[in-house]
Amino acid sequence: MRRTALYSSSRTERPAGGARSMDGSPAPAGPAQAAATAAAPAEPADIPAPAAPSRRQRVANTLASPRLLWLAILLLAGLLAFSWVQSQRNGIHRITQKDINAAVMKTLETQVMPSEYARAYEKIQPSVVRVVSYVKRSRVAEAHREAAGPHGRPHVPKPLGPATDATADGGPDEEVESGVGTGVVIVDKGVILTNLHVVSGADHVKVTFADGLEADAAITGVQPENDLAVLQAHKLPDDLIPATLRSTADLAPGDKVLAVGFPFGIGPSASGGVVSGLKRAFRSPEGKQEMTNLIQFDAAANPGNSGGPLVTMDGEVVGIVTAILNPTSARTFIGIGFAVPIENAAQAAGLPPF
Repeated sequence: MRRTALYSSSRTERPAGGARSMDGSPAPAGPAQAAATAAAPAEPADIPAPAAPSRRQRVANTLASPRLLWLAILLLAGLLAFSWVQSQRNGIHRITQKDINAAVMKTLETQVMPSEYARAYEKIQPSVVRVVSYVKRSRVAEAHREAAGPHGRPHVPKPLGPATDATADGGPDEEVESGVGTGVVIVDKGVILTNLHVVSGADHVKVTFADGLEADAAITGVQPENDLAVLQAHKLPDDLIPATLRSTADLAPGDKVLAVGFPFGIGPSASGGVVSGLKRAFRSPEGKQEMTNLIQFDAAANPGNSGGPLVTMDGEVVGIVTAILNPTSARTFIGIGFAVPIENAAQAAGLPPF
C-alpha cells in the first residue's frame, strides 16, 4: 500500500549534531531519523491574539454600515417631503420677480419718499457752519468818515444778515458784527472753507457749527484770485463731520445742485437748481477783480450764501458759492450765481487735487 505523504514545517532547520557529508553538507537522513522527524509534532508559531476593537472603532464601523447610511437618506427624504407638504398647506410659495415688483410699487404708492434735494441737504447739513466777522467800532466809524468825504452823509452798506448797529453808542474797542456768511468743514480737525470777502478786514471771526457750538476761528490761508479763505476753528464739536468733496470733471450743464447757506443770516437754508454752465468768468461790481473757470448755477443765492457749499444730489461738494450777478444796484438773486470749483478751493486749503 502506498504511503501517505508527510509535510514538514515550511522552515527547514539544520538538525543539531547531525551527520555531514565529506564536503561539510548535511548528510541525508536515514529512514529512522526521517520517521522520528515525521512523528514529532510541529511547534506552533508565536502568533499574537487579535486586540479587541476600541469604542471609537466600533462607532466608526457602525456609521460606515451601508444599512445605516440608507436609513439616514430615507429619514432626510421624509423630512423634506414633510416640509414641502407643510409649506403647500400654509400657502407659502416661491417669491418671483413679479412679487418683488408689486411690493415696490405698493411702497411707492403708500409711502412718501424724500426728494433728491432733501437727501442731499441731510448729508451736507452737519458740515455747514455760520461765519460771522466782527470789527471794532472805531474802525467802522473811520470807514464811514472816509466814505462820506468832505460832503454828504456816509453811505452805510447793508450787512450780510443781521448785524449790530455800528452807529449806536459804545466804546471804540467794542466789536460789532460786520457781516454774515457761510462756511463748510472739509477736515474733521476744524478746517473750514469760506469766501475771502466774508472775513476780509475782520478783527475777530466766529463760527457756529450745526450742533449750535460757537467757536472763535483764525484765518490760516487765503487765495485772493478765487476769493477763498481757510479758517481754523479753536473749539470743535465732539462729532464733527467733514463734507465729502467731489471732482467737477464729470459735472455737466443740467445736473441738479443744491446751495446751502445763511442768506441774510437766515438758515441754514437750502435752494435747489441746476448747473447752468461751466468755465464762466465774472468781474466784481467794483471791477477790481475778475474770476474765471467758475460754475454757473441757478439755485437761489443771496448775500449770506457766500462761502457756502454747492453740492450734488449725493451731498458731495463741487463748489464754493462766491458771487451772484445782478446788473442793477440791488443785491438780490435774479437767476445767475457763481461758484469756485472745489479743485481750486481744495488747493487753497493745501489739500491734494483729485
